[in-house]
Amino acid sequence: DDPIQREALDADPAVLAFGDRPVLVDEWQRLPQTWDAVRRAVDDDPSGGRFLLTGSAPVRETHSGAGRITTFRMRPLTLSERGATDPTVSFRHLLDGRSASTLRADSPITLSNYVDEIVAGGWPGLRHLEGAALDRQLDSYLDRIVERDMEEAGHRVRRPVALRNWMRAYAAATATTASWETIRDAATSGYADKPARSTVQPYVDALTWLRILDPVDAWLPTNNAFARLSAGPKHHLVDPALAARLLGQTRAKLLMGGDRPIALPRAGSLVGSLFESLAVLCVRTFAQAAGGRVFHLRTNDGRHEIDIIVERDAGVLALEVKLAATVDDDDVKHLVWLRDKLGIDLIDAVVLTTGPLAYRRRDGIAVVPLALLGP
Repeated sequence: DDPIQREALDADPAVLAFGDRPVLVDEWQRLPQTWDAVRRAVDDDPSGGRFLLTGSAPVRETHSGAGRITTFRMRPLTLSERGATDPTVSFRHLLDGRSASTLRADSPITLSNYVDEIVAGGWPGLRHLEGAALDRQLDSYLDRIVERDMEEAGHRVRRPVALRNWMRAYAAATATTASWETIRDAATSGYADKPARSTVQPYVDALTWLRILDPVDAWLPTNNAFARLSAGPKHHLVDPALAARLLGQTRAKLLMGGDRPIALPRAGSLVGSLFESLAVLCVRTFAQAAGGRVFHLRTNDGRHEIDIIVERDAGVLALEVKLAATVDDDDVKHLVWLRDKLGIDLIDAVVLTTGPLAYRRRDGIAVVPLALLGP
């Protein structure tokens, strides 16, 4: 977005190859021919780590970078990246089955601190802001999505108010598996005429493509022991701060037990759902770096549900998220059920909490404060 650099690249994209390594091309999608310039440069010199292409939106029409360019999803900062804590429990070790038989560590982070992080968000450029200044920046970001980004994504928003209402309803559905029809009905409460699925689906597609919606897909293994699993996604925005802002939730409201201002069938408090969304953000980042794939598990009858399933060829790491400082037998019953089903294919089972201590229960389930979880 620097006009001088853009003019030079437009005239001769090959100049990219002459910078000191690594060459960072920010907002590369504004001049898509840089993609081909990088491909040609890599063909001439295939040594790794030469280029970093970053952008705030993907590009639909590019030639394949197979064998040359690898894509990574960059999410907002995890708690450990924000410097909130010094993590002592390695996610990679949990996923590799290399965690100690007992975990012993203390966390100074309280529920109040977690709520601070939920509201603040994980965007590096906003970390110095708080209060009204932060609210204005988040509102501006949401406005830009509705007024500009959706159109750039190929979807003309004829009724901005309807899109905002739908986004608010989606935020209220955070960490649930509510159907698209349920979210639609919540967004149009009081209206006799409900938009058709064909009207709503473009919202979903465009907001997902813009990296605003970040749902967790259902885990559907081929194992016959799991023949009756729900296939619906679990809803999350890219950062729980957006959900809190869409719903008008402040730090004080959340700490006082703030509820969803939009009626949806769900269990648990809003702050609990947002804490789960923060945990999912952290786990996804660590899992991507460790080569894991993230899902959720829910049986059709709703009797068993596990918040996060991380799958790798070697097996499965299962994680439950609890907005609580203590963990009892009832909190781990779904993890125990899964262990009975998977046997040795379950690498480890973990409960992520807001508590002060990391330890391993007598039944083998690990208890880890979210703030202590690192890469």
